[in-house]
Amino acid sequence: MPNDYRLYQIALTLIPGIGDVVGKKLIAYCGSVEAVFKENKERLLKIPGVGQSTVNSILSQKVFRKAELEMSFIDKNNIRTLFYNEDNYPSRLLNCEDGPLLLYYKGNADLNNKRIIAFVGTRKATNEGRVICEKFIEGLKKKDVLVVSGLAYGIDSYAHKAALKEGLKTVGVLGHGLDRIYPAQNKKLASRMLESGGLLTEFRSKTIPDRENFPKRNRIVAGMCDAVVVIESAGKGGALITAGLANSYNRDVFAVPGRISDEYSKGCNMLIKSNRAALAESSSDIEYIMGWDDVKVDVRKQRELFTQLSDEQKLILSIIEDTKEISVDKLSIISQLSTSKVASALLMLEFEGLIRNLPGKRYKLY
Repeated sequence: MPNDYRLYQIALTLIPGIGDVVGKKLIAYCGSVEAVFKENKERLLKIPGVGQSTVNSILSQKVFRKAELEMSFIDKNNIRTLFYNEDNYPSRLLNCEDGPLLLYYKGNADLNNKRIIAFVGTRKATNEGRVICEKFIEGLKKKDVLVVSGLAYGIDSYAHKAALKEGLKTVGVLGHGLDRIYPAQNKKLASRMLESGGLLTEFRSKTIPDRENFPKRNRIVAGMCDAVVVIESAGKGGALITAGLANSYNRDVFAVPGRISDEYSKGCNMLIKSNRAALAESSSDIEYIMGWDDVKVDVRKQRELFTQLSDEQKLILSIIEDTKEISVDKLSIISQLSTSKVASALLMLEFEGLIRNLPGKRYKLY
């Protein structure tokens, strides 16, 4: 058995049939990643979702040879491993059931930065899209955000470059191993990002940028941030996949509107029209909805307002305060009030500036 705990972590991700959900289940049942490989066959087979072939792969120990090769690569290239139950892991991903078991990271950015924003969009970005992206990031400079994207052509590259220009750190999430950069034209940009930001991936070295890797990459982009901003997108594409994932993780989503005749405004307009994204015309819109606009609340006035609220409004407000963020449906269930009464109370609370409306019919305190 190996001595380095990282070998166990890497080895677990190399076992066929073990994904992020089953891997975490194995660790929960066995007590630790090392214990998974030391557990007997009978107990392993009793774990839900674990079959005979998976157990045979665990007990064979064959994956450790590949894990040792990966260890050699990451040690040689100063790459860190981030395991889901360790302090250095991006904490926002812990709220995602399918968050990666293990990440490989090279860089100096804090992946648990106070404010993290992802910028995504089409690879065929227009010049207007580039300008909008640059202005948004310039406006967010004073908030010291960490800018995340996928290091692809178009909006991704513009976002990374704009962040570097503004002195902000930026992280690229890759759909391949850290032994290469795709697209190759972004090698110089990636090198600059390692000096002020970093590169992050769940894929080990020698993993090529296969098509199926990019949706997996997108879930990391969506999950590790506070909000996703879609600058330009056609009616279909990776940016919309990322926005959909962000919605499923209860992240804020913003979209920049465009003319109905523009091909790369269709996706953004659809997100706004379907209430899956808030309309964003500038960085101030993001600051306002995210509560980053430094508006000072008059506590005395808020207390006075509270005493003037109806019992139903007080109940709804207290539930939102307890849950931090909640949907209309859950509010109705917890409060045992009809949906119409909940909607009426929410409207009044929003008028009073006590709560804010988020995409997906969710609410949180102002």
